[in-house]
Amino acid sequence: MTSINTKLLKTLIVVDIIIILISVIFFDIKTLYNTQIGFISAALVMIASMISYRRMVNTAVEHNVITMDDSRDVIDKLEDPYDLYSEEIVEAEEKDLVETVKEEKKSLKENKRTLSQTIKDSKAAFSFYRLGAYAILVLGFLYLNRQGLLHIPSYILALSIPPMVIVIVFMMNKENHSQD
Repeated sequence: MTSINTKLLKTLIVVDIIIILISVIFFDIKTLYNTQIGFISAALVMIASMISYRRMVNTAVEHNVITMDDSRDVIDKLEDPYDLYSEEIVEAEEKDLVETVKEEKKSLKENKRTLSQTIKDSKAAFSFYRLGAYAILVLGFLYLNRQGLLHIPSYILALSIPPMVIVIVFMMNKENHSQD
């Protein structure tokens, strides 16, 4: 485990302990169930998403897959995302409509992605970790609802805490690295 992962895990555990203490001291057991199921399932979804994304990026780096076009400057991409004001002037040739439609159909057929390319790109979206984490999220919600324990405000609050904690930890880590 890298240092950022351990720091992230420790921070999530500390925040969860604080949530448990606040729920037990100030609220009832129903709130404790909602906060714990919401917090744990949201944390699992975030961690699973980071793991699957990291694997996807590492695989792309290993296979030298370049998904970004570096031919234009970043500022040019922001100011002119569709390259409408490029300095290269393209002469528009007069063509009849039938030829133009045929050329467009041909280019669409050439740009079609195969099933294997689509599966390779969607591995991160359909990874076992993410699907399992989302299943836990859905099953936790259904359990709370079925048992009559669902308290929406505490559940939504608990769902929103792990993403905020993860963003804060990453921002603090980035600031620490920029100061070094």
